[in-house]
Amino acid sequence: MPTVLIVEDERDIREVLRRYLERSGLSVLTTASGAEALRLLASADLVLLDLGLPDIDGTELLREIHLREKLPVIVLTARSTTEDRIRGLELGADDYVTKPFSPHEVVLRVQAVLNRLGEKPADGGVVTYGQDRLRIDETAHRVWLDDRPLDLTPTEWGLLSAIAAAPGRVYSRYELVNRVRGYEYEGYERTIDSHIKNLRRKLGPTGADVVETVLGVGYRLGLRRDESS
Repeated sequence: MPTVLIVEDERDIREVLRRYLERSGLSVLTTASGAEALRLLASADLVLLDLGLPDIDGTELLREIHLREKLPVIVLTARSTTEDRIRGLELGADDYVTKPFSPHEVVLRVQAVLNRLGEKPADGGVVTYGQDRLRIDETAHRVWLDDRPLDLTPTEWGLLSAIAAAPGRVYSRYELVNRVRGYEYEGYERTIDSHIKNLRRKLGPTGADVVETVLGVGYRLGLRRDESS
């Protein structure tokens, strides 16, 4: 049973989210403290993180989570501007929910992220691209570029896996939202660019040709799939 860690200083919100998540079959841990959250990370599979914590700035805690446990994080916050949302995504958040929100919507998003983590394709195995430059292990959710392993968030993995499914095909932002999220989310198309930016940063200078932008349309994989894979 996956465990969700709720880090939220408002007790009523913590308890409502706990009830909804437990009803959906998930195990739940809660805390109002950023410091306590760091001690609970090893017991969690996903973190619901409020950025407005009293003891630790939420953005700093987000960095620590990815440094220590590399867990998927869904941000909960009253900071609703586009700039705040993009900043949270650039720091590695997998999703961003602004207050007030529907608890049912939060459960839906948690399940979508957990489902992506547990996805196993039927064929599996390692697929290579660009004469073995890029290797993707769909079964283990692992990626290498020029023999260098890449540490991707679930959302970054989902984006790369989606465009790699049909090299050369251009995917619109709307298509990528639905492939990566598993559901329609109005307004999320604008934040796909932030996840692509993070993905490109991890690919590094040698991977500049891996993810190509098609102006006014979307994104595509710039490498061909190797015939032997």
